[in-house]
Amino acid sequence: MNHSVELVVSIIKKAIIILAVLIIISFFFLEKPMTWAYGYIFGGLIGILNFILLARTMERAVEMPPHKAQGYATVNYFIRFSITGVVIIVALKADYINALAAIVGIVLIKLIILATNLFNDKEYYKRIFNRKGEN
Repeated sequence: MNHSVELVVSIIKKAIIILAVLIIISFFFLEKPMTWAYGYIFGGLIGILNFILLARTMERAVEMPPHKAQGYATVNYFIRFSITGVVIIVALKADYINALAAIVGIVLIKLIILATNLFNDKEYYKRIFNRKGEN
């Protein structure tokens, strides 16, 4: 299996697990849990869709000449941006979807990537905590 596919699948699995936990927590602690659950599901699915589209865009753009890759990546960026905008507008207009939960679902993939990369680089922390005089 391709390394990028394994990475995408791994991040999507983490997102699904976190979304499931958030939905379960909303049923125990929030007043209208179904609106939160719909928001998490709606935003999470769109966040995952955008992430898959981004992965496909990057895989295809790498194989193109630079001038074509830039145009291709730009067009796909605006497509993903438009999808996100429509989702946020729908979440704000629909009474049965919590807009904050939808936004959390959309942003969740980015948070997972940030947290994964932040905690994976042990050498970075060694350099931070190593005193300047010690090398």
